[in-house]
Amino acid sequence: MNDRRERRAGFEALYARESDPWDFETSDYESEKREATIAALEGRRFEACFEPGCSTGVLTKALCDRCECLTAMDVAATPLERARRRLVSCTGVTIRRGDMVEDWPRGSFDLIVLSEVLYFLSPEEVAAVARLTHNSLRPGGWCLLVNWTGKNDLPVSGDECVDIFRRAGNWTCGYARQGAQYRIDRFAPDCTSK
Repeated sequence: MNDRRERRAGFEALYARESDPWDFETSDYESEKREATIAALEGRRFEACFEPGCSTGVLTKALCDRCECLTAMDVAATPLERARRRLVSCTGVTIRRGDMVEDWPRGSFDLIVLSEVLYFLSPEEVAAVARLTHNSLRPGGWCLLVNWTGKNDLPVSGDECVDIFRRAGNWTCGYARQGAQYRIDRFAPDCTSK
């Protein structure tokens, strides 16, 4: 619990210092990765989507075109204010503050997008999120994992996140793309495991 409070306080402090700490709005890397993330959806439309770790809502805005209802969540309040302003014209979007491990929303989804959020968690928390995701996906639903693959000083690397996530649930991998500095993996629950 202390780690989660510290994580929340750390993100609040980060956004207090910088409004766009990862350059979501201006970085060529972020723009290219966002386009690749949307391309991994293969033109499909979704009834209900969940995006934890939405930050300032840049990817959320791109997802809005693919989803009827979208729940966007972040652990920090400061970036959510920017997300609200960015998404004011989007219909069907619910923005809420919460920790993805403790505050996972009720209900089911046909798309869950975990974009560059898992390596901020402990290995045990990544496994817990994998189980929550597996239990929340509707039949035929997809989970997109987007992970930076460079070195970091976080609890796990992007590649380790994918391995932990895969082992913690019974998944079928339907898509994988390796970018220069990131990877995108699309999973669906193995129907025999539910």
